[in-house]
Amino acid sequence: MRFGDNLDTAPPHDALRQPGADDLVACLEVGARRYDYVDLRAAERMGLAPVSRLPVSLRILLENILRHRHLGDDSDLAAVCDWIHSRSSEREINFYPTRVLMPDSSGVPLIGDMAAMRDAVRAAGGDPTLVNPLIPVDIVIDHSVITDHAGTPQAYDLNLALEYQRNAERYTFLKWAQGSFTNFRVVPPSMGIVHQVNLEYLSRVVWTGGGASGPTTAYPDTLVGMDSHTTMVNGIGVLGWGVGGIEAGAVMLSQPISMQLPQVVGCQVTGRLRPGVTSTDIVLTLTERLRQHKVVGKFVEFYGDGLDHLPVSHRATIANMAPESGATMCFFPTDQATIDYLIATGRSSEQVALVQAYVQAQGLWRGDGAQDIAYSEFLVFDLESVQPSLAGPRRPQDRVDLCGAAQRFVESYADRLNGWRPQGAPIDAAIEHRLDHGDIVIAAITSCTNTANPPAMVGAGLLARKLRARGVVVKPWVKTSLAPGSRVVTDYLRAAGLQDDLDALGFNLVGYGCMTCAGASGQLDPKIAGQIETGELVVATVLSSNRNFEGRTHALARANFLCSPALVVAYACAGSITLDLTREPLALDRHGAPVWLADVWPSDNEIEDVIQATLSAELFTRRYATVFEGDRLWQRLQVTRGLHYDWDPRSTYIRRPPYFEAETVAERFGQGDILAARPLVLLGDSITTDHISPVNVIGANSPAGAYLASLGVALTDFNTLLARRGNHDVMVRGTFANPRLVNEMVVGREGGWTCHTPSSEVMRIHEAAQRYRTEGTPLLVVAGTEYGTGSSRDWAAKGLRLLGVRAVIAESFERIHRSNLVGMGVLPLQFPPGVTRHTLGLTGEETFSITGLGATLVPRHALACEIRYAGGRRATVPLLCRLDIPREIAWYRHGGILQYVVEALLVKSSQALAPSKSGHSAAERIA
Repeated sequence: MRFGDNLDTAPPHDALRQPGADDLVACLEVGARRYDYVDLRAAERMGLAPVSRLPVSLRILLENILRHRHLGDDSDLAAVCDWIHSRSSEREINFYPTRVLMPDSSGVPLIGDMAAMRDAVRAAGGDPTLVNPLIPVDIVIDHSVITDHAGTPQAYDLNLALEYQRNAERYTFLKWAQGSFTNFRVVPPSMGIVHQVNLEYLSRVVWTGGGASGPTTAYPDTLVGMDSHTTMVNGIGVLGWGVGGIEAGAVMLSQPISMQLPQVVGCQVTGRLRPGVTSTDIVLTLTERLRQHKVVGKFVEFYGDGLDHLPVSHRATIANMAPESGATMCFFPTDQATIDYLIATGRSSEQVALVQAYVQAQGLWRGDGAQDIAYSEFLVFDLESVQPSLAGPRRPQDRVDLCGAAQRFVESYADRLNGWRPQGAPIDAAIEHRLDHGDIVIAAITSCTNTANPPAMVGAGLLARKLRARGVVVKPWVKTSLAPGSRVVTDYLRAAGLQDDLDALGFNLVGYGCMTCAGASGQLDPKIAGQIETGELVVATVLSSNRNFEGRTHALARANFLCSPALVVAYACAGSITLDLTREPLALDRHGAPVWLADVWPSDNEIEDVIQATLSAELFTRRYATVFEGDRLWQRLQVTRGLHYDWDPRSTYIRRPPYFEAETVAERFGQGDILAARPLVLLGDSITTDHISPVNVIGANSPAGAYLASLGVALTDFNTLLARRGNHDVMVRGTFANPRLVNEMVVGREGGWTCHTPSSEVMRIHEAAQRYRTEGTPLLVVAGTEYGTGSSRDWAAKGLRLLGVRAVIAESFERIHRSNLVGMGVLPLQFPPGVTRHTLGLTGEETFSITGLGATLVPRHALACEIRYAGGRRATVPLLCRLDIPREIAWYRHGGILQYVVEALLVKSSQALAPSKSGHSAAERIA
C-alpha cells in the first residue's frame, strides 16, 4: 500500500454508482422513503459470492467489501469466495467500519495522539486539518469516577464532585476536542457506561448516508471500539469488536482494519432456562465452554430455536463477555427480539421499519437459510444445562457451581492458607467478628455486563426487598455499591420502590460508570485494611462484572468472584465466600431464624411483573434526549477554541505524547535485527493487560507516585493510573506496576520488580529499563500462553515501547494486545509448539539475538533466535513472526501506526499543494 492511499474514503453512497457496479444496486422503499443499497442477493445471482452459505456475520463483511470496491481491487472479494471452501482463510481483507466508539480511559490518550499528530504535520509543513476523524466518533466518559463513598445516600453526589475535581483538566481537554474536531461527539460524565449507551441509544443496526444532493444509502451499522466489551452490541446484530486506541486512531483517519477472515463457530442454542437461572449464569457457563473450545481470534455466531427464549438483555450480556472467552465477537443475527428491543428502547418507528426491511431484504435476518450456512466449527449450547454459577477467584472462565464456590476458594489458596479450614463468618451480624480468610470486603453491583439488564437488576432489587423484610442486613465489614450502566435503571428501580430496598442494605447509587469493575473501587475502611495486612489474609470480593484478575478490583483482595447482581446482594449479607449458600443459611432474621437463599430468591414471574409495570420506551427517550448536554458541572467547564491544543508544560494529566519527537522517531525498532537483547521480565501464563498496565490508585511508594510527588502533587491528588493516561511520564512508570505481578526473575517477590543483568541487582522495572537504555541494551519480554488477555489497553503496548522493549516472545497472544504491540512498533514473536521458557531453561540471565528483520521479512515467517546462556552455551530457536499481514509489516517498519499515518498525511498534503498542469496547486484551485 502506498502512502496516502485511502485517507479520503468516499462516503458509502458514492461507492454505489461506480462503473460496472450498477447491477449490485437495489432500491428499498420503507414508508415514504427510498434507499439505495448494495444487494447481497444480487451479488449471489451474479456469481460474485456464495452469500447464502456464509455466516450472517461474514455477509455483513461481504457487504462492506462490495460497498468499498472502488478503493481497491477484487482480492478481498476473492478471499470471501475462498473462505467457503476451507471455512477459514489466511488471506487479508480490508474492513471499513461505519464508526468508532471509545470510553474516556482510552479516548483521552488517543485524542492526545491526534492533537500531537496535528502538531507534527504542521511542523513538517503539511496540512494539519487533515488530522480529523473522517467517520463518526463517539466518546463516553465513564471510566473516571471512583467508589470513594459508598453505602450512604450522599455517595453519588460526593463521588461526582470528586470526579470533576480530579478530572477537570481531562474533561476540559475533551471539550476542546469536541469543538476542534468534526465528526466527534462527547457524552459527558454520569450519563451511563459506554457499551450500554451504545446498545440503548447510539447504535442504529442499519446506518444511512448521503441524501443531501443524491440518493440516501442504507448499509449495516458496524464499528470498532476502544474497549474490548464493545462486543456487547453484537447482541442486536451490529458487527463490531474491540481494538486498541492505536488502531482506532488509524480507522478514524479512514485507514481500514486489515484482518484475516476468521473462522466462524456456529453455536446452536437449544432448550430454555430453568427457573431462577440468570443471564450471568448463562454467560459464565458459556465463557467456560468457549474457552475449552478454543475460540481465540474467531467469530462465534448463534443460531437455533433456543434463541426464541433468549431476550436481547441476555444476548447482550453474552456478547459483552466475548473477550473473556477469547473470541473476537459473539454475534446474534437480527430477529424479532431485536425489533422488540429497538421499540422498547425508544427508537423511532421509521428507524425500526428500516431495520426490519433492510435486514430481511439482505438475507441478514436470523433463520434465513440457516440450514445451508457453512460454519467453520459447530457447538451446541443447551440452556437447560445452565446452573447457578460464580467464576473465580482469578479468571472469568473459571466457572464453578454455586454449591462449589467455598471449596474453590480453599483449593485455590491452599498454599497460603496452610491447612486453614473455613469457620464461616457468623450469620448473626450482631456478633463481633474479627476478619478471617475468605471474608468478603467488597460487594459491588457494577459494570456494563449486567447492571442495565432489567431481569438481573430487578431480581437483585426483589431479593433485597425480601431480605429487608426479614430484617437481614449486610455484614459490617463489606463495602457495598451500586453503579448502573444506564440512568434508566435508576428510573425503573425507583418506580418499583426497589431502590429503597437496595439502599436499606447499603447498595446506594455511587455513580454511573465502570467504577469497581475497572479497579476504581476506592479505599477500604482503614480498620479492615489493617486487619488484612496484619493477618496476611486472603479476602474476597463479589462482583457482577466481567473481570476478576488479581490486583484489579483492589490491591488487598486476592480472591475475586463474578456472579449475578442478586448473588452479590446475597453474599454481602452472608459476609464470606466460605459459606455454601445452597446448604447453609446466609443470615438470621430479626427473630433469630435462619434465612435460606432458596426461600428469598425471586421467581421469574415476580421479576417479569415488575418489568412490565415499570419499564417503558418513554424512560429511554426522556433520558437520552439530553445525553450530550451533560449536567451543570460539565456545562461550567471553560474551554479555549482552536485547531491546535495549547499544551500546558505544568500539567500532570495532559502532556504532548512523545511519539513524534525526534528522539522517539529516531528509535525505530523496525529498522534492523535485534542483537544481544536482555529480558526485562520473565512471565507466566495468562498475563493480562492489567498486569502490564494496571488502572489502580497510584501508590505513594510506586515509581509513578514518586514522580508525581517530585512535581509537588499531594498524595491525595495522585488519582489512578487510568485517569493519568494522558501523561506518558506517569504511565511508563506504571507499566508492570501491578502489585500481583510475578516476574520469575525475582523469586519470592510480587509487584513491579526485576533483576538487572549482569549486575544481579533487584530494582524497579522502570529503573532497570532506564539503566539498560543508558547501557545501549535492547529489551525483550518473555512470557507463556495467552499473553495480553483482558482489556484492549493500548498503554499495555505503549508502556513497553517507551520502556525500550523491542519484542515480546510468548507461547501465544490474545488478539487485541498482539495488534496493539504491532501498532506501537513492538515485535510479537511466538515460540514453536512444545517450546517454552521452561523447556529452554530460561532464567532471565540470557541474551537473545533475532535476525531476519530486514527487507526479506514477510508475514508469519519463522525468524532465527540465538539464545546465549550465562555459562556460554548457545541454542537457536525458530520464532514465528506474528506480523500477520503485509500492512502490519509496513506499520512495524515505520515504528508504528501513528508514524505511518503521519507520513501518509504528509504525502497527501504534498499532493494537495503540488502544482497541477495548469500551474496551480490544489489549494490554490480550491481558493
